[in-house]
Amino acid sequence: MKTTRAPLVTLALLASFLVTTSCEKAYHEETEKFIFVAANINLPYWQEAKAGLNDAALAMHVKEDFTGPESYDVNQELAFFQSAVASHPTGILLQATRPELFKSDIDKAVQQGIPVVTVDSDAPDSRRLLFLGTDNVRAGVESGKHLAELLHGEGNVVVIYIPGQLNLEERMQGATQALGGYPKIKITQKLDDKGDPRVANDLIGALLAKNEKIDGILCLEASGAPGAAEVLHRLSLEGTITIVGFDKNPETLDHIEDGWIKGTIAQKPYTMAYYGVRFLDDLHHNIVHEFKDWRTAPASPLPTRVDTGTAWVDKSNVAAFRAALASHQQPLGPPAQ
Repeated sequence: MKTTRAPLVTLALLASFLVTTSCEKAYHEETEKFIFVAANINLPYWQEAKAGLNDAALAMHVKEDFTGPESYDVNQELAFFQSAVASHPTGILLQATRPELFKSDIDKAVQQGIPVVTVDSDAPDSRRLLFLGTDNVRAGVESGKHLAELLHGEGNVVVIYIPGQLNLEERMQGATQALGGYPKIKITQKLDDKGDPRVANDLIGALLAKNEKIDGILCLEASGAPGAAEVLHRLSLEGTITIVGFDKNPETLDHIEDGWIKGTIAQKPYTMAYYGVRFLDDLHHNIVHEFKDWRTAPASPLPTRVDTGTAWVDKSNVAAFRAALASHQQPLGPPAQ
């Protein structure tokens, strides 16, 4: 009898455990959903962020959505953000490309109890709860210093960026500060490529057609360096003008290996998205107990700013950098449905 009763007791205990645990409320509810809104979702930069969003959602068993215009369009992005707010999700991650344009709608979302975390580009005067991204002034300083060293402290420099976008204006501030320390370096042109490598290609091509003297091209957003490198290659001028890029899109890394681009400042969009969702989730579940509820708290329990950092990539480390990137470029699995 003893040899038959022990398994029965074990099975009974197991059954009791399964009944008890199945009745416990899951930490995350099926309705929890996080939305990421960006201004140009087809860029490799934002596809990497999408992988981070997906991986965080998968780990937490929550839903996610990655949305925004398929080419750079701030007004369309605002419409996508307004649509996201109207769906009343658990939280929103937003690339606030134009802070003055998004401020009112961010404030309305937070007033409705929808937490908003800005990533990559901040809206510091809004009621957003946290900015998660690169210290853009510092990144601009790093860009300028690398270019100045590559030019041995002298030459005419063309800067490619998008005027009016806060994170890029901050990079411009940092780059101007850094280059200002070299009396023999002069910024001769500031070009708006509208986030499109074809526009960068055309703008640099037009300057070369006018025989403008260009010693260095400093690109403060992802599209500028590939566009500039392509036109120099087409004119058989690759390597004659020093190009420093921004971000780690495949074309930029390809051209670093080719020697057309000297190096790039690489950001961490995967990290921004992954931890952005984690912060929003902690907020939703009131994990930080400084206040009873973030909605009625006199201040956000989250940190105000999180610097995700950058890395310098050039020909000396680009192969190792690409090999390391390959392990996380694709999401871990399908998102929750």
